[in-house]
Amino acid sequence: MPHAPSRPAPEIAFLDGNVVLPTGQARAILTRGARIATIGSVEHVRNAMAADAQVVDLKGRTVVAGLIDGHAHMDREGLKGILPSLADAASVEQIVEKIAALAATRRPGEWIVTMPIGRPPTFDNMPEGLTEKRFPNRWDLDRAAPDNPVYIRSIWGYWRSSLPLVSIANSAALRLAGIARETSAPAESVQIGRDPATGEPDGIFYESNKMPVVEHTLMRGAPNFSRDQRIAGLKESMRIYNSFGTTGVFEGHGVSTDVLAAYKHLHAIGALTVRAGLVLSPVWRHSALADCVDLLKSWGQWLAGRGLGDEYLRVQGMFCEADDSPEQNLRSAAFPQTGWAGFHCAALPEAILEPLLVEAARAGIRVSGIWPSNLRLFAEVDRIAPIAGQRWVLGHIMSLAPDEIKLIKDLGLVITTHTSAFLYKHGLPQKARLGAARESEIVPLRSLLDAGVSVSLGSDNVPPSLFPSIGHCVSRREYSGTVVAADQALTRSEALHLASSGGAYLTFEENERGALEVGKLADFAVLSDDPLT
Repeated sequence: MPHAPSRPAPEIAFLDGNVVLPTGQARAILTRGARIATIGSVEHVRNAMAADAQVVDLKGRTVVAGLIDGHAHMDREGLKGILPSLADAASVEQIVEKIAALAATRRPGEWIVTMPIGRPPTFDNMPEGLTEKRFPNRWDLDRAAPDNPVYIRSIWGYWRSSLPLVSIANSAALRLAGIARETSAPAESVQIGRDPATGEPDGIFYESNKMPVVEHTLMRGAPNFSRDQRIAGLKESMRIYNSFGTTGVFEGHGVSTDVLAAYKHLHAIGALTVRAGLVLSPVWRHSALADCVDLLKSWGQWLAGRGLGDEYLRVQGMFCEADDSPEQNLRSAAFPQTGWAGFHCAALPEAILEPLLVEAARAGIRVSGIWPSNLRLFAEVDRIAPIAGQRWVLGHIMSLAPDEIKLIKDLGLVITTHTSAFLYKHGLPQKARLGAARESEIVPLRSLLDAGVSVSLGSDNVPPSLFPSIGHCVSRREYSGTVVAADQALTRSEALHLASSGGAYLTFEENERGALEVGKLADFAVLSDDPLT
């Protein structure tokens, strides 16, 4: 049978704006289907567009290439609205009232799991911010829900800098969890609160971990995020990231199987609005080298190179971490649940990890890591199996000496930054640690760019916007307003470039997106103000 004639791709003309190009600016842009057809003056675009093209009047607004978050943890953002909120509760009694209202809608025995106490995004000033200056305990929650197990979750520790993390369970929840007077803490970093008179658990758990352990150990029986909640949370996450001009993410810390399942579901129904490059967060069930190598080889055919997927969803490479701490092993044992993390915490001892990464390099499996020790580890791997050209990723840059920057360049690594933490929050502590003579080593973006290293900005989901990170690159101000390592400042254009083109290089897509150029994907954001001024 003859083929029906294909319809021309729909066109949209965006006119009378400030279109920021890799070099210079334009006034209009024409898209055809999913790609940029032409860029130029308003007259040029009008002459090039079809008669039935849709026209959007930009009214002078600025158009920039869609931002690509190089270390996003995007899935976590939408989960913050999945659970009932206690944000408006200013006292223990108000918390009791909120829990009681939830209990009135639940069947006896049905779990009630809520967000942490306090106001997002940092949930700080607790319990001092409550009228009673204390956390509610099991008996307070019993008054609210005597027939339902209740668990108030702890925060994800990186939402703020202070510890401890606190979670709270009522008597019904403690019974289901098997927690009694004789129960001991699963790790030294965890404390089970107790009534001073009787020694009975008071339902309050404290932990000095930024990644919670209690929810995966003592309270592992409480419901964690379900598949449907992950899907709904991810959909909301994409809306929020889109609202800040983000059109792509790279999840260099890796994603767990439950997060990957949420992505696959939304991709299957055509609901992805953020292009996602996902790194596998592996689960090492055994720490024997031979077992790990066999597992790695079984992945090699689909993780190697650019991995599997398309322009909306791609899985490539794996995350690595050298850690054999008790807390890490406890979180690993919770598989498949990951809680707030969204990644598996199955790290390996360095003696196992290093030869395993050699096998990854030989197989062309790209590796991503976030700790300073990874630079030395990657260099050791490169001596045996060269990694140049594979674009291995080093993230969460805190400080780098000149010889380390040279090594990064020689290894062909791609850098992702977390300026919200290591410059904005911890710039002055880093200066105190390094000394004034080494101040220029703190998040040394200028030195990295001058050395020819590719850098991508990452939000780490605190906050879910790259614009603060762009601002940190330019101003170099930490939270007190003090400028840290002023000589490492970037221009506005350079910072915007790292937030777009830098992310495209990170995902091997510099020829497809990251800049407004004819033929590239039409991923862009229309802003209310001009970030270049």
